[in-house]
Amino acid sequence: MDNLTFRHSILLVEGLQVTPQSTYVVFTFLLLVYVFIMVSNIALVILISTEKNLHHPMHFLFCNLPMNDILGTTVILPRLLQDILKETSERYMTYVESSAWGLSVLMVTILIGLTVRLSHCRSKIENPFCDNASLFKLSCEDGVVVNNVYGIIYTVVLFSFSILSIFITYGKIANVCITSKNKALNSKAIKTCSTHLAVYLIMLVSGSTFIFLHRFPLYSESRKLASIMFHIVPPGLNPLVYGLQTKEIRQKFVKFWCREKGAS
Repeated sequence: MDNLTFRHSILLVEGLQVTPQSTYVVFTFLLLVYVFIMVSNIALVILISTEKNLHHPMHFLFCNLPMNDILGTTVILPRLLQDILKETSERYMTYVESSAWGLSVLMVTILIGLTVRLSHCRSKIENPFCDNASLFKLSCEDGVVVNNVYGIIYTVVLFSFSILSIFITYGKIANVCITSKNKALNSKAIKTCSTHLAVYLIMLVSGSTFIFLHRFPLYSESRKLASIMFHIVPPGLNPLVYGLQTKEIRQKFVKFWCREKGAS
């Protein structure tokens, strides 16, 4: 079948493999997670935007983070929730929709551009959502091997720089804590850095797991779980780590909460 036919064909999204008995349990859990992520991140954005005392570069950085979490989660979870309630054989989308979804997930236009140019001989997305690796698997061309190698090298380089920057940053923080005699400052640094490091490690492990396991079909279910964790755990924890642990934001939030409670 030619390439043009497949570009306008209907693709089957494998999605999450859940039993009929657990369908509504999984759906309810993911729905509650999505609501929590949206409410907490939107509340943080509104709080920083409306409070003039929080209009500082550091807080604008905190405002950018929840915006990214809101957009990233909205790209993934609504469609995933919709597919959970469908039979596996009814989870269809067009190739154009799948490519657009993959572009939204990854925000890597060059890689998606390479994917769109490949011919396709398969019609099943072996993932809960469309991503670059899933789209590559639709092709039977020899170039897929090259793209897989390129993807692994790109991932290793990206993660290496990320780990190196974290190592240098925490090394400097540790050096300040060791040389400083300010117990309050050291306690605050340890508290903030430990939670940040926990979120970073969850994101790093789950992200690298689902990227590398794309090359090992036997571990598809573990890959799916890791990919879901990558997209829901950090967005759910970020408002707590970067929001409520920041003194100014925590004070404003408590003040707002007490005011609303008193008004009611």
